[in-house]
Amino acid sequence: MKISQEVKRILSNYESDCPGVKVNLARILMQGHLGGTGTMIILPVDQGFEHGPGRSFAINPEAYDPLYHYKMAIDAGLSAYAAPLGMLEAGASTFAGAIPTILKINSSISLLPGGDEASQAITGSISDALRLGCSAIGFTIYPGSNATLAMLEELRELAEEAKSCGLAVVVWSYPRGNMSKDGETAIDTIAYGAHIAALMGAHIIKVKLPTEFLENAEAKKEYIAHKVDISTQTARIRHVVEACFKGRRLVVFSGGATKSLEGVYEDARAIRDGGGNGSIIGRNAFRRPHEEAMKMLETLIKIYQGKV
Repeated sequence: MKISQEVKRILSNYESDCPGVKVNLARILMQGHLGGTGTMIILPVDQGFEHGPGRSFAINPEAYDPLYHYKMAIDAGLSAYAAPLGMLEAGASTFAGAIPTILKINSSISLLPGGDEASQAITGSISDALRLGCSAIGFTIYPGSNATLAMLEELRELAEEAKSCGLAVVVWSYPRGNMSKDGETAIDTIAYGAHIAALMGAHIIKVKLPTEFLENAEAKKEYIAHKVDISTQTARIRHVVEACFKGRRLVVFSGGATKSLEGVYEDARAIRDGGGNGSIIGRNAFRRPHEEAMKMLETLIKIYQGKV
């Protein structure tokens, strides 16, 4: 595998990591049509846990098949495919070596109340990730929930074990609980959650796209006093990247709920122009008809390549 100068530069930011971790990061960063650019598009399919099969896949019944998602990620030339244990096991041999995979190692279900008590259960192991040939584990934290501190302790233990085995660590950081609904995507809480993930040792940080809303009164004073520009999505992306050790950690942004194609493209342009490292886009891909989804992913790749 030939590694680009840009990817070598990114890997140099991870000074404490062993060669195994850097190899797995390089596999993700060198994969697909965006390989070598420092940007990524990852397909995450953990929504069956989070929302249930009907809410996730009834709109596109092909998507009930785990192999459908492997094929989509591979055929579209994406950077990696992330999913829970059973989804990866279903195609692990068929698609071995075809695309880097990320084992989503904890999950929640919508049958339980969330809110202030939002939490996740451990649903996979480091040995599972190694057995399946994964390049990384994925772990969700909910900064703000009453379970936050326990989740951070779980992440510390699993990240330490993963790194010792040469696996990269991807952290989904979603502020939730003890805040308003608007606060879950407020720029101050998104940046805070991203920074927490960086402090916890994440190699790749996944956050939602931030809004201009400011949730915390004390943070709001600082943003106003120091004239932090949060007026556009591009500016907000730039601020989140700054919160991730001033760009020394990779940060990708979720696609969120299904939206128009133009909305997806506008988000990608803001991520690109704000210095983000790409998209991790699930529902906006697999809930669309296959042909439309493939064209959308092709356009997203061109956006990150600076072609459109």
